Amino acid sequence: SARALQNPIVTGIVKSFSRTHGHGFITPKAGGEDLFCHVSDIEGEYVPMTGDEVMYRLCAIPPKNEKYQAVHVKIINLTPEVHHKWVE
Repeated sequence: SARALQNPIVTGIVKSFSRTHGHGFITPKAGGEDLFCHVSDIEGEYVPMTGDEVMYRLCAIPPKNEKYQAVHVKIINLTPEVHHKWVE
């Protein structure tokens, strides 16, 4: 997490997210491969939904640190659909 704080904040769109499986994927607005996102890296009270705009930081995935995942993910623009809160 400290390593991720050195990276800039970027934005993307939630491609998919499964509360049941505890993970999903984000499509970066700047282009590139979709990024994995774990439930433990979501900040805020709402469960992400497909189409939500998010901001996040990149964090290299060990052991080779060749791929990245999204961490410190915050929803900045909710889709019009009804969103569920984590406590529900």
